[in-house]
Amino acid sequence: MNASLSPILRGLLAVPLALGLSSAMAQQKFTFMTNWYAQAEHGGYYQALASGAYKNAGLDVTIKMGGPQVNTLQLLAAGQADCIMGSSDTQVLKIREQGIPAVTIATIFQKDPQGLVAHPDVKRIEDIKGRTVLISTGARNTYWPWLKAKYGFTDEQARPYAFSLQPFIADKGMAVQGYVTFDPYAVKSMAGIDPSFFLFSDYGWPVYANTVVCMEQTLKDKPQMIEAFLKTSLEGWKSYLANDRSAANALIKKDNPQMTDGQMEFAVGAMKQRGMVTGGDAEKSGIGTITPERLKATYDFLVGAKLLDPKVDLAKSYDASFVTRLKVMP
Repeated sequence: MNASLSPILRGLLAVPLALGLSSAMAQQKFTFMTNWYAQAEHGGYYQALASGAYKNAGLDVTIKMGGPQVNTLQLLAAGQADCIMGSSDTQVLKIREQGIPAVTIATIFQKDPQGLVAHPDVKRIEDIKGRTVLISTGARNTYWPWLKAKYGFTDEQARPYAFSLQPFIADKGMAVQGYVTFDPYAVKSMAGIDPSFFLFSDYGWPVYANTVVCMEQTLKDKPQMIEAFLKTSLEGWKSYLANDRSAANALIKKDNPQMTDGQMEFAVGAMKQRGMVTGGDAEKSGIGTITPERLKATYDFLVGAKLLDPKVDLAKSYDASFVTRLKVMP
């Protein structure tokens, strides 16, 4: 600074500089880990990042991608992330069964995007009974027992899913597990057909998806930081679905170069058409809302199917106070 300036003027000029340094120092580092490679289904977080909303909220947010070999809940427990994106509320119940005190604080998808993909001639989910169905190992501990109980599906019709759609495309008598935000687009791109898709949530499957999960201790130690992150993320989701999302999509493609504009727009269309983020209870209670009744339905199913130890305390597996207080309406 010029020494010839008066002390008063030097002091006045120093104020903005000091405020700038103070603002930079106030940015709290926050690591959020997703459950898969970057995609439109993570769009709200990328929208908040691209728009600078996280920084405006005092947060220096890093989004880390998950993937097929990444156990995000274990990394959360090890302190490698402040919060993570859970695939569903069943994850937290199962991890608490192992003694890890993780907590669901928001459920972005009011509808689980999972379902069954079938050929166009199949018009009812009931008609898949008796057909070969390709499912993953994880499905056998979640929705497959539910399908067996509700629709009479049998283990004899299940075959291992190798995460390739080619066997399904080649066999018109086959069905395959899938995501409503991805697989219909993939089948159309590969085979030129519009498959039937049966979204489990439309048939009574109670599970939430795309959750926000933190450790109990983090919620106790950093409640203001968690609330700032969650508020900004929920607003990011509202903006991503309703406004220009090109900057967010550019960040998604930067993290995941395999992602295409066509795939992302299809996913956004599916999320909006199905009301996955803004529909259901979110319509009246806000994005990310959690209801005890929904969680209890999932818990009762898992316990009844002997997929969860009844000693797991459901009440400790979630904290709805943040989303209830924030109430970010669609």
